[in-house]
This record gives sequence, structure tokens and C-alpha cells, in this order.
Amino acid sequence: MNQKAVLRVLVFAVAWFLVASMSVLADDSAASIAVGGLVPRRETRIVMAKEVLRINVKTIVVEYDFRNDTDQDVTTEMAFPIPPYTNEIDGPEASEQSFSDFQLEIGGIPVPYMTEAKATLNDKDVTALLLADHIDIPTFGHFVDTINSKHEEVIDSPDFSRLSQATKDQLVKAGIFELDPAPVGQWTVHLQYHWTQIFPAHSTTRIRHEYSPVAGFTQVTQATVEDALAQFTNSQSASGNPEEGKLLAGFCVDQPFLSTLARQLQENASQAKTGNEGPVTSLVFPQWVDFILTSANTWQRPIEDFTLIIERPQPEQGEKILISFCSPADGKVEKLDADHLQVHLTNFVPASELHIGFFEIPQAKAAPPAAK
Repeated sequence: MNQKAVLRVLVFAVAWFLVASMSVLADDSAASIAVGGLVPRRETRIVMAKEVLRINVKTIVVEYDFRNDTDQDVTTEMAFPIPPYTNEIDGPEASEQSFSDFQLEIGGIPVPYMTEAKATLNDKDVTALLLADHIDIPTFGHFVDTINSKHEEVIDSPDFSRLSQATKDQLVKAGIFELDPAPVGQWTVHLQYHWTQIFPAHSTTRIRHEYSPVAGFTQVTQATVEDALAQFTNSQSASGNPEEGKLLAGFCVDQPFLSTLARQLQENASQAKTGNEGPVTSLVFPQWVDFILTSANTWQRPIEDFTLIIERPQPEQGEKILISFCSPADGKVEKLDADHLQVHLTNFVPASELHIGFFEIPQAKAAPPAAK
């Protein structure tokens, strides 16, 4: 048995906004973008007395109680660091990669924050050059890739397109933009949201932030599921995909989880032979959300009171969803209700990150009785 405490819960739910739109293609997949909590700049005097982390496939909400036990007010710069990102036409939009819907509350009141954006190209800082030409760095010059009213694809970087031809030529020559044939920014964005925070002496400060995660998604074949199950039962394995097998292992899947998954796929295959309504597939569609727990270690350790709450997707079309993840610090997983699962820890020092898998299984509908 895996040494980590693992959640294996089968819940009846449905596809959510991203998975529902997925095409059933072998190469239809994407990676998630992992971010974490708030970090201070060189400040370890503040205790994270409490953290409540709520995760679903659409929203991450983190609530903190920070306590200053010293005799003096502590003023520090706090930040929400974002992983560097580039402009890939077939990747997530810049608004997703930049977590542009990030919201901050202090003491229950929404507060503004500062944005610091830098740009590099081949490890060279090109921030000043882009700013001089009034090109927005986080959005790659307000890059758009959309379909117009004539059902034509439109790809453009308006901040580039309005420049003089001579300036355009300079930017293309420098490799900052490529014309393929539309202008596409080639720099890497280094973005950070930050603000100055005061922690009064001998008091607790409550901070809350919220954002939409960039979830990863792919598909796994029935053969891979059966191959992973065979490793527990010592039976003959199927010809599963090794990479898909590694993906399953990353969610700490166990025998009951895989057995349920395999049984449902077999039922789908059986219904496909006897007739049904709607699409049936021998694929399962995992979607996952990542969170960097160890960012909490930049504060004074440990987290005195930590709670993780995971919310399942809501019913829409009748799919089934299985959830699997490695519980942090082998914490006990409790079912709060039909839609919420919880892990509660005290004096917690994160040693690994969160990787939460939501596995959608399309459900076949029985064919209606033949008309007499």
C-alpha cells in the first residue's frame, strides 16, 4: 500500500466547463500551471496561524490568519508570484497564464495591489524596449486569436500593428516579434502581484485571495487502467501506455479506485455492443489542479492550523467523476457532505505540493425500447 494517505472517493457528477468541450483525440491534452499562496519578501517573524485552502476546477480560494507575536509592527512586501510564461498560440491565453482575475481582500475589504511585469528574450531583459514602444508586456501587446463574424480566424497584436513600419521591422529583426504571418510576441513574461502589508504588534491579520486555476487535462485508455490495476492484482497486464501509467501513479491511485474505473469502462463497452444513446468511449478524462503548498514555508513555520477543502464539479450531463490525490502529510480525508472533502492538520510543515485529479467517465444511456 502507498505510504501516503490517499483519497479514493467515487462521486456521481458531470463534466465541467473544460472537459465537456474536449475533443476525443489521442493528442488532446494540456499541462496545468502550478501556483501557490502568498509569500513575503525576506520576512519570517510572522506566524501563519491558520490557512484554509478551498480548491475546485474553476476557483482556488485561500484564507489566512497571520499573527504578529512581536512587540513591534512588522511592515513587509507581500507577493503573489506567477510562473514565467510565453505566448503559445495553442496554449492557454495570456489572461489565464497571468491569473488576471486574482483578487485580494484584507480584513474582509477588497484592496488593490501593484503589478510588476518584466520581459526577457534569450535571457536578455527587453522590458525597456517594449515599454518605450508602449507594448503591453503581460498580454503580448494585447494579442488576440479569435473568430470574427465571418467565421474567419483573426490573429493580431494591436500594440504592434499600430507602430510605424520602421519600428515593426526593428522589432522583428530583434526577434521580439515573429510574423507567422500575424505578429506574435516572442518574449517571456515575468509577472508578480505585490503590495505593502503592515502586521500590527500582538494582533492577527486576516487575508484572503482568490483566482482561477489553469487546470491540466488529457485522456487515459482502458488498456492503461487495466495495466495499472494488474500491478495490484498480479494478473496479466494489458498493453497500456507507459506515460499514461505514470500520470495515474502521480495521483496515488490504488486498487479500489482502479477497479471502479475499469468496471465503469467495461460497462460502457458492454452497452456500446447492445445499443445506447449518446457517445460512449473507452477513455477516461482526467483533469487536475496543482497548488504549491511549500510556498507557506517562507513564513515562520509551521502552519498552526491547516484545512484543505476539495469541491467536486456540479452535475450537468450525467458523467461520473472519481477523485484521487495524495493527502498532505498523510492527513485523514473526511467527507463533509456530498460535494466537499476535507483534510485538517495542525502544526503542518508542507514537504510536497498538491496534485488533485478529477477523473470524468462518460456515461452511456440505454437505448429506448423499440417502437411497436
